Amino acid sequence: MKPSVRKIELLAPARDADIAIEAIRHGADAVYMGASAFGARASAGNSLDEVKRAVEFAHQFNARIYATVNTLVYDHELPRVERLIADLYHAGVDAIIVQDMGILRMDLPPIALHASTQCDLRTPQKARFLEAAGFSQLVLARELSLDETRSIADSVQVPIEAFVHGALCVSYSGRCQVSEMVKGRSANRGECAQMCRLAYDLEDGAGRKLVENKHLLSLRDLNMSSRLAQMIEAGVSSFKIEGRLKDVGYVKNVVAYYRRALDRIIAASEGALERSSCGTSVFSFEPDVAKSFNRSFTTYFADAHRLPNGHSMASLNTPKSMGEPLGKARNVRGKTLEIDTRKPLANGDGLSFVNARGEYEGCRVNVANGKRVVLNEEVQIPAGAMIYRTHDKAMNDILAKPSAERRIAVDARLTLVPGGVTLTLSDERGNRVTHRLDSDAIQPAQSPQADKQRQVLAKLGNTIYELHEAELLDGCFIPSSLLTRLRRETIELLDRAQRLTYHRDVRRSEDRTAPCFATELASADNVANHLAEEFYRDHGVERITPAIEVQKPAGSEPVPVMHTRYCLRRELGACRLDPKAKKLPAELYLRNAGTLLRVDCDCSRCEMHLYLL
Repeated sequence: MKPSVRKIELLAPARDADIAIEAIRHGADAVYMGASAFGARASAGNSLDEVKRAVEFAHQFNARIYATVNTLVYDHELPRVERLIADLYHAGVDAIIVQDMGILRMDLPPIALHASTQCDLRTPQKARFLEAAGFSQLVLARELSLDETRSIADSVQVPIEAFVHGALCVSYSGRCQVSEMVKGRSANRGECAQMCRLAYDLEDGAGRKLVENKHLLSLRDLNMSSRLAQMIEAGVSSFKIEGRLKDVGYVKNVVAYYRRALDRIIAASEGALERSSCGTSVFSFEPDVAKSFNRSFTTYFADAHRLPNGHSMASLNTPKSMGEPLGKARNVRGKTLEIDTRKPLANGDGLSFVNARGEYEGCRVNVANGKRVVLNEEVQIPAGAMIYRTHDKAMNDILAKPSAERRIAVDARLTLVPGGVTLTLSDERGNRVTHRLDSDAIQPAQSPQADKQRQVLAKLGNTIYELHEAELLDGCFIPSSLLTRLRRETIELLDRAQRLTYHRDVRRSEDRTAPCFATELASADNVANHLAEEFYRDHGVERITPAIEVQKPAGSEPVPVMHTRYCLRRELGACRLDPKAKKLPAELYLRNAGTLLRVDCDCSRCEMHLYLL
């Protein structure tokens, strides 16, 4: 049975320990970050000491650190990965996020396992299998509708994690081999060359250009902030922000934005929902995700598996940040521009727009005066063009400084005992400690003492605590020096109690009788070592084609390199299922320099496959 009170987790990305700590300060309930190797962002690795530093900060708030060990693992690397996971466990990591099923056949400590989005989890059948295999949390494919999410959540007992914000891979995660086949850089090994962000020409079978130099595979960024309550109703418990390569300002702003949004929903739930960590974050800025890097936003397939013809989810003009919409261009003269906006502008703001050729351009504000700005260069901005702000100078200046504090509420009670005084501290994490100091300096008071005692006990600025309620000894004089020492030593005991009582989940047991989701696995199912093969055969798989990374396809047939729910025909208003749509040729190809991809649309499934020629 699932618990009657659901814990809701805001899961933030972190490139390093400093960003992890800021994510926690700004309201994250958990953070996922890379270890020294074998993370799906090879350039976002961290030493064990850095991971441990993040762990120690997070655990003060009952927040968790998840380490990404979610690449494919080659046979010769298995011992190294086994040692790494053991080291992460001893560093205090709460769970590891994995893709390679060979990890389940290693000799591991009892650390909890989370199924990575690279596992391509799209069906209740696969979810039930991963739960039976011993995973404690399941990360869903980003392409799912809310109805599909609900059907999966209803089929399992473990928490469901879903992406809520950030960059979108155009392919089902784990099923993109184009970077490996073209560049020799495997996305499943953390080395994605981002082939989807390049500009392509769309050609017909005769090589005629139908669309020229557009970013036809580059999706907008996900923004599900308007769907949070629906996601919770559909069974999502962990809300994941993408962005382990993003800077600290991005993480601060986006985490704070979703913290506020989720807190409103939790507060309105009348006790049915609660945060999975403790503490209250106070920000020195107004969070706004439009002010951070974004390629404009989409809710992707949240509302339906099959979307209306022409439903746009791609950023065709640029893979770069479009930024925050400001307003339309007015009175463009040389370097002077007037923008029809109510938003304040500042010297140093970065602006962008789409020029008359349909190309993305950027410029910088030298001088801002109300709606009128003087740019750093003369640019040809079409009258009426939408102007976006890609760099908000005022916001970024705030985010470059300390911009949040997170505090644990603590209640205090002073008690007079023979020969001394005790201080009992109780906090919102469930800890309670009592400490005694003996002194003959405690005397009956000649005047009220409660306000002075509260002032001394409330001096917690160099700690994570904030005094909430206090039972004081108004009729006793307690020297401030004694009370300060009592407060300091009792806080140290409270910290120690938290370290001793912090609870980590353990790995769930594996049901080795559970049948796999299939009896035959293709190369895109990513079996890259003998332990993964052993795992799948234990669960009834009869035939396994090794991952492309370890065995390239033989022969001259086109190689499938991308499997997507995104469809170019629909994006361009030419869906075959819509009789009123414009027409595109039966044969379609994408070309970028020496790379040629054949486009196959499976209209029965509303999916698209790309083949490397």
